[in-house]
Amino acid sequence: MMTPRSVTVIPPTVAQAALNNVLSMTQKKRVAAYARVSTDDPEQLTSYDAQKDYYTNYIKSKDEWIFAGMFADKDRSGTTTKGRDDFNRMIKMALNGEIDLIITKSISRFARNTVDTLTTVRKLKAKGVEVYFEKENLYTLDPKVEVVLTIMSSLAQEESRSISENVTWGQRKRFADGKVSLPYKQFLGYKKGVNNLPEIVHAEAKIVRLIYKLFLQGRTYNAIRKYLEDEGVPSPAGKKRWYVGTIISILTNEKYMGDAILQKTFTVDFLTKTVKKNEGEVPQYYVKNSHPAIISPEVFAMAQAEFDRRDAMIQQPCGTGPFSGKLLCAECGDYLGSKQWHTGTKYARTVWRCFHRHKDGHACGTRHVHEDALQQAFVEVFNRAFINREELREDAQMILDLLTDTTDIDREMATLKDECAVVMEMLKKAVADNTAFAQDQNEYQRRYETLVDRYDATKDKLDALENEQQSRLARRAEIEWFFAELDGQKDILTEFDEELWYNTVESVLVGAGDVVTFIFRGGTRKKMKLEAERRCVNAG
Repeated sequence: MMTPRSVTVIPPTVAQAALNNVLSMTQKKRVAAYARVSTDDPEQLTSYDAQKDYYTNYIKSKDEWIFAGMFADKDRSGTTTKGRDDFNRMIKMALNGEIDLIITKSISRFARNTVDTLTTVRKLKAKGVEVYFEKENLYTLDPKVEVVLTIMSSLAQEESRSISENVTWGQRKRFADGKVSLPYKQFLGYKKGVNNLPEIVHAEAKIVRLIYKLFLQGRTYNAIRKYLEDEGVPSPAGKKRWYVGTIISILTNEKYMGDAILQKTFTVDFLTKTVKKNEGEVPQYYVKNSHPAIISPEVFAMAQAEFDRRDAMIQQPCGTGPFSGKLLCAECGDYLGSKQWHTGTKYARTVWRCFHRHKDGHACGTRHVHEDALQQAFVEVFNRAFINREELREDAQMILDLLTDTTDIDREMATLKDECAVVMEMLKKAVADNTAFAQDQNEYQRRYETLVDRYDATKDKLDALENEQQSRLARRAEIEWFFAELDGQKDILTEFDEELWYNTVESVLVGAGDVVTFIFRGGTRKKMKLEAERRCVNAG
């Protein structure tokens, strides 16, 4: 037979309970306050300062409280705790036992994210730390408060969602209207002007034009970076140091030629503020002549053509000298890199050889070339072009006339744009009809896919023509640049001119038998055969 269950009540120790109550009543609370504003709007900044002053004075005026600090985050969203440095520091101190009570204006100032609010409050509650929301008159150590807190923090989150959706709608409406705004604090060349339109900052615009010039001269990204730093040119952030990524960003941004692609990125989640590159999920808008241009369309087209040329190379050069990125192996197409021979002796010299020559056990037949021989070869081949420049100009004029006449391309592009518009309307109608009327879904899918294929094929043709148009524009600008340099030269060269080299030579093909082919801007080619270290003879 089982023994009956027995329960014995252990009464509380009255003396200890009374002592705890007395201690809690007599011990001063360490009280902190938290304030936050989400933008740098002048009205919000006034509120921010007012909150800090009010709570600091309020806490210090209470004899039963000890001021534990004023914590405040400016220009920070409440939808996440990420980036709210003072908030996170305050919570860490509270969890470490340095704060007993936190006062804040409202739940929405504390957090607009239901999960963050409840999680933080529960962590604090477990440590005996209380939060007081003044507007809602809620103390989090009250056992009945959690349900109310859940409802009110959810309302704050929904309010944040509504604000985010309204802001997004407003931004897309401005995009659709072609209104352009730039991140002026870190955008080189422009400032906010009249009617909030971009206005050129001429001192900074000179830096932008310099970067394009250096890039189109054929300098590597590292060479451009080094040049800017050596010359003390400030970066967009006003720093001495430049980054290759910043240079590439400037060289690929269409806003410098006065156009703007709007909505390149979009916010995926209003809570996490996750930003994603727009790959067709939401509309984009291309606005032509939206603001004053710093770079001409021709120069921008040349820069994009240069990017394509470099991307097609097997290996990207990273040197900083004038020959880096200019010398190509005629056999395998790889770049030539420099190597120092006999360093520290009177026989020291720089030679250039193909990167592929000793790679993967499959060496190409191109031999190394001496840098001084290349310099002398350039002097001779440029002088020949300078003497015969009128003859070269006549040959180039026929090419210029052909490149300038884009009537056929313009006509075909207009036809293709009309075709795209018609097919898009047919697609919209097909989708609308399928929504409104019962249809054979197999037949609908077949018709829909046929229209999509037709649209994609037309769009591909249109993109190819636009690329051809840009290519012609870049080629024409290259030829004009080359002849401008020839016309600007007063006399034949007597020694290697680095600036002239950059401005006239697109690349040099180094082949077997010490034959080098200089390719000038615009496509003019001249061959030279390197004899000894500095002697050259014409090879055609």
